[in-house]
This record gives sequence, structure tokens and C-alpha cells, in this order.
Amino acid sequence: MKKRTLGKNGLEVSALGLGCMGMSMSYGQPMATPDAVKLIRAAFERGVTFFDTAEVYGPYKNEEVVGEALEPIRDQVVIATKFGIDIEGTGTSGMDSRPEHIRAVAEASLKRLRTDHIDLFYQHRVDPNVPMEDVAGTVKELIQAGKVRHFGLSEAGVKNIRRAHAVQPVAALQSEYSLWWREPEEAIIPMLEELGIGFVPFSPLGKGFLTGAISADTTFTRDDFRNTVPRFEKEAMKANQPLVDAIGRIAADKKLTPAQVALAWLLAQKPWIVPIPGTTKLHRLEENIGAVDVELSADDLRNIEQAVSAIPVQGERYSPQQAARIDR
Repeated sequence: MKKRTLGKNGLEVSALGLGCMGMSMSYGQPMATPDAVKLIRAAFERGVTFFDTAEVYGPYKNEEVVGEALEPIRDQVVIATKFGIDIEGTGTSGMDSRPEHIRAVAEASLKRLRTDHIDLFYQHRVDPNVPMEDVAGTVKELIQAGKVRHFGLSEAGVKNIRRAHAVQPVAALQSEYSLWWREPEEAIIPMLEELGIGFVPFSPLGKGFLTGAISADTTFTRDDFRNTVPRFEKEAMKANQPLVDAIGRIAADKKLTPAQVALAWLLAQKPWIVPIPGTTKLHRLEENIGAVDVELSADDLRNIEQAVSAIPVQGERYSPQQAARIDR
């Protein structure tokens, strides 16, 4: 497995990480713990060293699964988790990044993850009620105490990234980015390059849509959160199918899968981009890992750009309630 570095302080990770959220929530029935542990260890055996979780995934359950899976190999992996969601519902914004809460989350996450340090600690969403300087300063104290190694942000906008980075260097931004969602190219990616911050795209396969395995005829189980996403409404999926078809044609020409083309495209954008596709299936894990060795030529990238730029994506990526939590 090839390696990449996030940020300027030497956070080295596998070129492709594993998003573990879907093992415990959001995509239908959660995996049984033994099966999830087995899949995470299978990822490590195949070269993945970067694992992504959060206290809110479950809630709490996913950190426990990740902790159990990685405890025997803790010194060989990088674990990223997150703070900042008001899980108990005591606030007004859905967020809670008060310094005392950040410290409490860190202690609880360390126990669930069965470790003495968190490699990468993200603010899950920007809290409009807490100055970013207070958030970054609190994480800086946790780093100085040895409980956290690196600071990250998720779905933060340009202004707050700069404010945070001025207090404590940000190693990585985690936000959505894919051939299906390219807004970060406008302002976020140029700023990350300027500041030397790594980029960790979540949903790099468009929540499954870019794999070609989903169509307008697909029905999701009641507990699948894609039921709430406008982009997964039947008419939107029908309108967006030409994008998947275009990727599929390029993949067929190169004897790859659509998922591999989508991931290889992301990896080709910048050497400090590390996608974290999630899966619950071993064959999908192996398919995704195969993208790391795909070399897309300048002509390939140009063909992909021409094919997808001609197809406007329909539908919002979040429900109005979810979109209200995104920092701009």
C-alpha cells in the first residue's frame, strides 16, 4: 500500500483509508461486532493503516468496534475520531464544542478505542456558539498532554479553517468530495494547498451511487439515511444516471470498475488527498484498495473531466436540516 502525508507534522497514512461509520449506522442493519472486527482487520492485512470513526457513529458503538479491532495492532495504525455533536440533545444548534465537552469526549473516546492517544481528533461540525480559537486551543492542550497527536476539522469553511490553523496547525480537513460533489475545488482545495493541510474526502463514491450499483429503481431499507437525501430521490437519480454511465464507459475501457475510476480520480487530484470509502463487504474493500495502484494518464483525466463536466448533477447532497449544520 502506498503512503501519503496529511499536514506538515508528519502524519503518514495509507493512501486509502477506511470509513467505519457504515458498519454501525446509516446504511441499514448494523454489522455484528465480530464481522465488523474481522473486516477492519482484513483491511489492515491488505495495507490500510488509516481508520475513521466518531463518537456519534452508533452513537458510541463504532468507536468500540474500531477499538476492539485495532487494539492488537495499535502501534501500526492511525485512528481518527471526532467530537462536537450534541448527542444528548441539550443544546440549541445540534453542536457542542465547549472546551469542557471536548475534553470529556476525548477521555471517553480513549476508553472506547482502547488506547492512550487519538492520532487525529476532528471537530465534527463547526459550533456556531463556540469561537474556533477556543476549540483549537482546547485541542492544542490535549496535544500537549499527549492525549491527541493531530488536529482536524470536518465540513469547515475557509474562514474557520484559517482561524483554527492560526492557533493549532490543522493536519487534515474531512469533507465530502467526489466526481459527484466538486464544490471543494472552488475555494477549499486551493486554501488547503496554501496552508499545507491534508484533505480526507468522505463519501468518495457518492454514498454508493458512483459504483453503478444504485439506480432510480433501487429502494433503500427504512433505516438507510439515503431516504432523506434529495440526491437519492427517484427523479434525481434518474437525472444523474448519465454521470454514472459515463464513468462506467471509461472504467470498461480501462478494465476497471466505476468505483476504482472514481477513487483513482480523487487520488490523482493532489498527493495529499486520502479518500476514506466505507463498506461492509470484503470484496468491495478489495475493489477499493485496487484503485491505489491505478495510474490515470493526463489523457484519462481529461476524458473523465470532459465526460462528467457535461452532466449537471441534480439534487442537494443533504436535507435542509442536515445542510443547516454545514459551515460556509
